[in-house]
Amino acid sequence: MGDYEKVIEIPSFFICPISLEIMKDPVTLSTGITYDRESIEKWLYTKKNVTCPITKQVLTDIELTPNHTLRRLIQSWCTINAPFGFERFPTPRLPISKSQILKLLRDSKSPNLQMQCLRRLKIIVLESDMNKRSMEAVGAAEYLVHIISNASSNMSSSSSTEEVLDVEAVDEAISILYNLHLSQTGLKSLFGKTGEFVQALTRVIQRDTNSESCTYAVLLLKSMFEVASPSQVMSLQPHFFIELKQILVNQISRKATKAALKLLIGVCPWGRNRIKAVEAGLVPMLIDTLIDISEKRISEMVLMVLDQLCLSADGRAELLKHGAGLAVVSKKIFRISPTASGRAVRILHSVAKFSGNSSVVQEMLHLGVVGKLCFVLQVDCGSKTSEKATEILKMHARAWKNSSCIPNNLISSYPS
Repeated sequence: MGDYEKVIEIPSFFICPISLEIMKDPVTLSTGITYDRESIEKWLYTKKNVTCPITKQVLTDIELTPNHTLRRLIQSWCTINAPFGFERFPTPRLPISKSQILKLLRDSKSPNLQMQCLRRLKIIVLESDMNKRSMEAVGAAEYLVHIISNASSNMSSSSSTEEVLDVEAVDEAISILYNLHLSQTGLKSLFGKTGEFVQALTRVIQRDTNSESCTYAVLLLKSMFEVASPSQVMSLQPHFFIELKQILVNQISRKATKAALKLLIGVCPWGRNRIKAVEAGLVPMLIDTLIDISEKRISEMVLMVLDQLCLSADGRAELLKHGAGLAVVSKKIFRISPTASGRAVRILHSVAKFSGNSSVVQEMLHLGVVGKLCFVLQVDCGSKTSEKATEILKMHARAWKNSSCIPNNLISSYPS
């Protein structure tokens, strides 16, 4: 527009109230106010607002109705004023309607059309946030859950050809369901009455023929358990933890690894989940991971899970049984981050307080754990970490305080 902005006056009703730019695709909310589609979708979906920006009314219906008359007026005005630098924008393609989505869902119930419809639904869900919300509103999630649950349970009993089709359908359905980015209400509904869908996703992880589907299954589980009720979290079966362990062992993707660790951090404090996780063999696997891993965030999360598991007697026993357990945990202090150091000290605190028999106390001394704890008191590691280190050293002062295993430059830090 350049210098002509001062000469050509743009009609005020062409301007979007949010972005203050000329509207390219005007749409009207149920409140009667018109906005540019891109701006209002960002307001509603990216910023997660539930009100009309101008009237501040709560929106019970977020249907965006195209304002064709205003769009044609704007296009005509731009054409007339083209010599002054205003370009006529093309007529936008209309977003998918709810009725079109419903038709695709109905058609996909036909075995011959299922894959074609699922692929079309995947394209739709990836196009825009508006499409995601429209699909959720018409019950697409419920239908996708039905496909995943039925197909995953029937795979072992199907013929080879049928099983291939089932696997393909499950892969597409999981991809669509993950990319829907369901609301909290939508995520809660995935549990159903029996928790069958959790078992279905666990079977998908167990199958592990498609790393992308496996990753999406773990990410879905993580999102679901972030909004789950305590009873749902406490009802997890032992094989759930076995499959999460395999995700971490197989390292199918960085996203899946992080999601599995976050999931464990969230569910382990509840009920008997710590015991189930320990019985699944997670402690030695996590210690081995700590030995090999160098990435900061994953190391922090591994230590967080270990901290949770070492709050149980069985978890501490598994840590002490591993030849490198105490040594590798101690070694991570100061090597990764303050968060990791704090978690490592918490693990050592659990061991020293609840499992600190004479042999463990001597092992901690000879492995240099005690010296590391003295060093923690010389360096600013945060008050809580220092408090935990002080408590550990005071617990076993009789066995450690005058030991020649502690370097002279650190013995002065030993708390009285």
